[in-house]
Amino acid sequence: MNTHANTPAPPAACTLMRPADVSRITGMKRSTLYNHIDKGTFPRPVKLGERFAVWPSDEVQTILNARIAGKGDDEIRVLVGELMEARKHRA
Repeated sequence: MNTHANTPAPPAACTLMRPADVSRITGMKRSTLYNHIDKGTFPRPVKLGERFAVWPSDEVQTILNARIAGKGDDEIRVLVGELMEARKHRA
């Protein structure tokens, strides 16, 4: 008998990326990255401290995939809004 059948699965691992990591992965310099944040075409970082900001790697990959798929800025802004809303429900 499986006594673990009703045990919830552990949460998926979440990798957090520092600005330098995001710049390396996206090819954007830090200033360009923050320009995209200001335009709404890249998610805002998660602030873990006064001088400590990170991005969930899945969000970065989602934006990159949308760009690769040829999505325009308006579509990316909608996607960023969805990602930011989804953060409220992460646990």
